[in-house]
Amino acid sequence: MPATTPALLSDLRDHLLAWYDVHARPLPWRIPPLEGRAGRRPDPYHIWLSEIMLQQTGVVTVKPYFAAFLARFPTIQDLAEAHLDEVLGLWAGLGYYARARNLHEGAKAIAALGGFPTTQTGLLSIKGIGPYTAAAIAAIAFDQPHVPVDGNIERVLSRLWLIEAALPVAKPVFREAASRFEHSHRPGDFAQAMMDLGATICTPRNPACSVCPWSKSCAALAKGCASDYPKKQAKKAKPVRYGVAFVVLDPEGVWVRRRPHEGLLGGMLEVPNLAWQEVPYAPSECMREGVVQNADWVACEPVRHVFTHFELRMQVFSVRLDEVVTPDLYHHVAPQALAQAALPSLMRKIIASGQAGLRTK
Repeated sequence: MPATTPALLSDLRDHLLAWYDVHARPLPWRIPPLEGRAGRRPDPYHIWLSEIMLQQTGVVTVKPYFAAFLARFPTIQDLAEAHLDEVLGLWAGLGYYARARNLHEGAKAIAALGGFPTTQTGLLSIKGIGPYTAAAIAAIAFDQPHVPVDGNIERVLSRLWLIEAALPVAKPVFREAASRFEHSHRPGDFAQAMMDLGATICTPRNPACSVCPWSKSCAALAKGCASDYPKKQAKKAKPVRYGVAFVVLDPEGVWVRRRPHEGLLGGMLEVPNLAWQEVPYAPSECMREGVVQNADWVACEPVRHVFTHFELRMQVFSVRLDEVVTPDLYHHVAPQALAQAALPSLMRKIIASGQAGLRTK
């Protein structure tokens, strides 16, 4: 990274904040910059909730989930007192379900403290709050001089200073680069301005350099190589795993069971399914689940689902029973309650495939 001076950093801060005052995105968890300058502070609960939801998820997707959460849990105390099933049900579809479990645990810890810690160190003591989220809450909600570093900010910094270190292993390099901007003048607005700059101007493809407030100082623009940054390590091909799922419907609804609270999709509901493995199941293996013996199973459309670290391909079979059965380890979800149930996207795809298969039988 090139050498910087306090004067240069001050100039960059001033230009970015002036741009943000005009172009800040209106977001439901955000206090507009003019109101912030007049002394209105954002609710730390709103900032925390939005930052957790925005991990690995876009703003457009998050907005309705954020609204639904606040409608049901308007305060941190409401969230702390909620049943985990209801939290997971509202989270269904956002993915990365450990976030919801940690959010619930974190709410209980914050309620027990009587409110949010106001420092980055204190925030890091709450389960589920890591360095980025702690810096974001501390800056935005409590005006602490921190610069959180997400993917948008990494991209901005890499182009501004031609940072050659490759992500993701070089994250400490970017945190050090961002720390140069730490300052007591409007740190919350500056953090959000950096996020907005990356999200709306310094985009991964076709950045709008002509309207960027940092264009005169951007090394990548001067060299005409913005699209080459940030540098990233080559991605490995995702491995593929295989499974078999069974959608069982009787007069009371769909059979489901609870997944273990730890691990992938922890605490969520699932239909009966076989362990995911590295090779496809042979046809003779598919019926060994045993929850319904000698049933008239229907082979349905397979389901493909992509997780962060692997791709899952599921064979799907479904059956409709005429009598109500209460199997061990399972319970029913009525068809009209499926939308509110704590079912991850994968299981919703599987149930939809099973229902479609029965309709066409």
